[in-house]
Amino acid sequence: MTTAGDLLHNRDGRPVERVLAVLAHPDDVDFGSGGTVAMWTAAGVDVSYCLVTDGDAGGFDPAVPRSEIPVIRRAEQRAAGAILGVEDIRFLGYRDGELHVTHELRRDISRAIREVRPDRMLIQPPERNWARIPGSHPDHLAAGEAAICAVYPDARNPFAHPSLLLDEGLEAWTVPEVWVMASPNPDTYVDATEQFDRKVAALRAHESQTAHMDDLAERIAGWMGMAASAAGLPEGRLAEAFQVVSIP
Repeated sequence: MTTAGDLLHNRDGRPVERVLAVLAHPDDVDFGSGGTVAMWTAAGVDVSYCLVTDGDAGGFDPAVPRSEIPVIRRAEQRAAGAILGVEDIRFLGYRDGELHVTHELRRDISRAIREVRPDRMLIQPPERNWARIPGSHPDHLAAGEAAICAVYPDARNPFAHPSLLLDEGLEAWTVPEVWVMASPNPDTYVDATEQFDRKVAALRAHESQTAHMDDLAERIAGWMGMAASAAGLPEGRLAEAFQVVSIP
C-alpha cells in the first residue's frame, strides 16, 4: 500500500510537484479519487483537472433545460475543486455520451499535458471492469484510452500533433508515471480516511448529480471500506485504489 511519502514521489524517486487528472465527466475525479487529490494538494502538489466532457447528458431533474446542464456542471466542478484545493480546471467540451478516441481528442489532451507538464497523471482505465460495469461507462473507457495515447506516444513526441509546437509553442513533455483510478487491476491503495469529509463535501457540490442521494456518505464509505479491506488496513479505515504504471 502506498504511504504519504509515496504520494509525493514517483516510483523512480523523482518528486511530484504537478499532477494532471484527465477524466471523462465532472464528478468522476471526486468519486474515484477525491481523498487522494485532497492529500496531494494539502502536501503542496499542484493538481490540474482536464474534463473531456461537460457532463451534458447527466442530471436527474427533468425541469432543468438540457441547454443549461453544461454551465451547471462546470460550476459544480469548480466548486468541488475548490473544496479539494484545485483551481486549474479545464473543459474540453466534448459531448457527454458520444465520446470516441479521435486524433482531435488525443491532440487536445496532449495540449493539456504540454501546458501543465505533470510529474504524474491520473486517468481512467481504458479496459472494461466486468465486476463493476457502472464504472466502465463508454466515455470513461474512451477518455482513458485517449489519455494513455496522449501520454505515450503523443505528448512526448515533438513530431506528433505538429500544430502544438509550430502554432502554439508547446514543447514535448514526457509523463513518467500514471495512476489509473477504478482499474480492474489495482496495486496501490491510499489511506484517505482523514480526507473523507472533504471528499463527501466535494461530491455534494455536484448537486445536480448527488442531491437525490440521501445515503451518499454511507455509499462512499462502503466503497472506500472495501478498498481499505483489500489493502489490509485496520477496520474503520477508508482507502482509494489505483493501478500505478511507470512510463519509461
